[in-house]
Amino acid sequence: MKTLLTLSRLIDGLNERIGRVAPWLVLAMVLLSSGNALVRKIFDSSSNAYLEGQWYMFAALFLLCGGYTLLRQEHVRIDVIYSRFSRRTQVWIDVLGTLLFLLPFALLLLFLCWPYFLDAWHSGEISANAGGLTQWWVKLFMPLGFLLLALQGGSELIKRLAFLIGQAPDPVADKKP
Repeated sequence: MKTLLTLSRLIDGLNERIGRVAPWLVLAMVLLSSGNALVRKIFDSSSNAYLEGQWYMFAALFLLCGGYTLLRQEHVRIDVIYSRFSRRTQVWIDVLGTLLFLLPFALLLLFLCWPYFLDAWHSGEISANAGGLTQWWVKLFMPLGFLLLALQGGSELIKRLAFLIGQAPDPVADKKP
């Protein structure tokens, strides 16, 4: 279990670092969007590359931060019923939800997205819009995002199982409001 908890900490650290980049990506999106709007209004000129750049940054933010959101326990949860159970029962619900839903879903989408990315990469796919950007690298965010989510799901599973067998503290005790 100690090895698994070390692996869990490494996964947590990876998603934490990605989460720290997210605010800078939001700032870059705002600056790019604002700059594009100013150039369009002042000079009556624009580029599809700027617009697509915004979309690509949003895709990166949305897809790559799923694992970070799970790490921070900020994902959607139905607390009306969940909160009525003991902490131990809640952890069992988390374990079963991770095993039955989160991991199969994330791994299935990773499996389905990988060929989609590979096709775009091998063909050197470029946007159909004039002045558009290459698309294969943004399509890489899909499998990467689901990989990060699956890894974080595994990390959360390890922490909860360690808690259930008495080898670790409550994994969300310090994350409760």
